[in-house]
Amino acid sequence: MKLKILLLGAVACAALAPAAFAERGKDGNVSIIYWQAPSILNPFLSGGTKDIEASSLVIEPLARYDDKGEMVPFMAEEVPTLANGGVSEDLTTITWKIKEGLLWSDGTPVTSADVKFTADYCMHPEGGCAQAAFYDGVQSVETVDDRTVKVTFNQPKPNPYGPFVGGQSPIIQKAQFENCLGAKAPECTEQNFNPIGTGPFKVVEFKPNDVITLEANPNYRDPDKPAFATVTFKGGGDATGAARAVFETGEFDYAWNLQLAPDVIAKMEAGGKGKAITGFGPLVERIEVNLTDPSPSLDADTRSTRKAPHPFLTDVNVRKALSMAIDRELLVEVGYGKAGKPTCDLVPVPDNYAAKNDFCFKQDIEGANKLLDEAGWVKGADGVRAKDGVRLSIVYATSTNAVRQDFQALIKDWWNEIGFEVELRNASASVFFGGDPGSPDTFQKFYADVEMYANTFNGTDPQQYLAAYRCGGEPKPESQWQGENINRYCDPAYDALIDELARTGDIAKRGEIAIKMNNMLTKDSHTIIGLVHRGRVSGQSNTLGGHVLNVWDSELWDAAEWYRKQGS
Repeated sequence: MKLKILLLGAVACAALAPAAFAERGKDGNVSIIYWQAPSILNPFLSGGTKDIEASSLVIEPLARYDDKGEMVPFMAEEVPTLANGGVSEDLTTITWKIKEGLLWSDGTPVTSADVKFTADYCMHPEGGCAQAAFYDGVQSVETVDDRTVKVTFNQPKPNPYGPFVGGQSPIIQKAQFENCLGAKAPECTEQNFNPIGTGPFKVVEFKPNDVITLEANPNYRDPDKPAFATVTFKGGGDATGAARAVFETGEFDYAWNLQLAPDVIAKMEAGGKGKAITGFGPLVERIEVNLTDPSPSLDADTRSTRKAPHPFLTDVNVRKALSMAIDRELLVEVGYGKAGKPTCDLVPVPDNYAAKNDFCFKQDIEGANKLLDEAGWVKGADGVRAKDGVRLSIVYATSTNAVRQDFQALIKDWWNEIGFEVELRNASASVFFGGDPGSPDTFQKFYADVEMYANTFNGTDPQQYLAAYRCGGEPKPESQWQGENINRYCDPAYDALIDELARTGDIAKRGEIAIKMNNMLTKDSHTIIGLVHRGRVSGQSNTLGGHVLNVWDSELWDAAEWYRKQGS
């Protein structure tokens, strides 16, 4: 049972290409704009990509994925494999060794105790860790010596690269966070806003939902990097303003996630200051269906929890009808052009794991109406269907963005045609994706019937991504509304497949299991309604060098390599 692609021959350990005329801080300031403003710099307390990516400038994992989806060591000396002895022959343990002399930005040594503490922090039974799926199946984490840590799993794990790998699963400093375990985690404002890290930059000042000021880490492991002395990381505004700031005014060097119609981007590029960079990874725009009741009439411990099933979205016919009514081809045309493809799936790539379903490609309003008729949902005089006194009245939430509001308007019309009453809501991205347990508008809290967003997974294996839908992994009051199982899905048969995938080594068989899991969430249950397989589109200044777009990890994965082009 050997997973060759992961364990033997596909680990890339080559160093990244050096910037020309390397010297730390020589190139002054680099300006980054994320129109979805970061609200925290601790990815364990936020599932928002904006927070994970901003954090990645400061805190790092032991290894991450490069632009080809291959693993490369960051804090670790090398990536453990069967061949180098880092993964045990029975596939139940993986042993990591930290690079010699590695320091935190405060000058103290990084030790295996920090790595073990990170696991203890995320796995704490009284806490809510947004990245808990990375620790699925972890039995123990032990410190072998000051630089060596051993992870033991509860069964053979051919893909042991969950904990401490990728931008979603970084290492935090024990000394800084040791009083922030469990329920105390969200209360540690200083730590969550100003983490000490090993990355190329350190936080100078963090203004949530606004601006992060960073400076070169004086203890970064490469004395010639980063080339930039400071970073201005601006959050907020909208995608249009972010694109203009790179393409037309040249005010910023990098703009992330330009969720704009393709013709708009093309016109802006004519400004001559920058260019759009694109790439297709596993990013999917979809609708998540709430299987629990979000009614404000319920108390805070019951609302949108599994204590209260949804009054009508628990009917698979209702969920299927919602999906059937959508014209995905039109959504792609309106929102993404060549940077989008219709999808019915949660996992669209890589090929080995992609179901490539097309059951949803053709809009079928007539069929959706017939399905609801047969299921006993009857249209009233106002055109809204009802059954046993329950009306099909939906609150449809998403983040504020021109493309998403266009999607909402179109989908609302289609759902009206099949007998749904639809209320549209949107919240600023910094709030929607922020993870603040006190906010009613976060996607984790899910105080709506359906919500639309996109997310992705690190690397080329969806094991952790699919494991997020395990029973009990949903956000809830006891976890400070953190968790990855957003729609509160629970199926013991699905949980069994999570465990089977984790212990399966054969690549073809892994693909079969993952496809079955994808289909359970989409084709079979319509709990997740896939819409668009999105390409990543970002804007880069013509004067910025050293960056390679990465669709398999944080887009800022190579910030240590960035430099100002000579003569620019």
